[in-house]
Amino acid sequence: MTGAFLAGLVAGYGVAVPVGAIAVLILGLSARTSFRVGAGAALGVATADGVYAGVAALGGAAVAGLLAPFADPLRLVAAAVLLVLAGHGAWRALRPPAAAGRQVVRRGLDTPTRAYFAILALTMLNPATVVYFAALVLGRRDAGGADVVAAGLFVLGAFLASASWQLLIAGGGTLVGRALTGPRGRLVTALASSTIIAALAVAVLLG
Repeated sequence: MTGAFLAGLVAGYGVAVPVGAIAVLILGLSARTSFRVGAGAALGVATADGVYAGVAALGGAAVAGLLAPFADPLRLVAAAVLLVLAGHGAWRALRPPAAAGRQVVRRGLDTPTRAYFAILALTMLNPATVVYFAALVLGRRDAGGADVVAAGLFVLGAFLASASWQLLIAGGGTLVGRALTGPRGRLVTALASSTIIAALAVAVLLG
């Protein structure tokens, strides 16, 4: 049983550590808003990774095969969403201060709940994650299949690994935001984040 949990930890870090568009998005959110918002986004990613780990642990190759035909359409949707987020972030950074002052309610990803559900949905658009977990599960007899307890431990390990890494990224973004407290610093942070997210979205489109 311990082996299944450790396998989940390794798998979770394996899918979470590579820096991609989601990591940059969490970093930017924390820098522009607060750690609470970044943490909400981080837990959204971890939840998606946990769901996909569970699907892979219980369904294995069958689930991966069912998702394979939808990989390209979901990739296009994910890229489009990333481009929209990049454009929205740049627009909010560049709009006149007066326009920002007229904003009565907070919009976009500026609350932990909105950040959580938005990033959860965006992360779920990546079927490659379940394929990744399925490949690992199929290589371990103690991590999946009919053993529900082992599968649960695998999922728990994957979730905790992903959550710890994403929260670390959110904390780093908060430190960056505190270092760049002035309007110009916030502007640079927002535009840099939007630029990187847009570039990563193009990379997703190019496969």
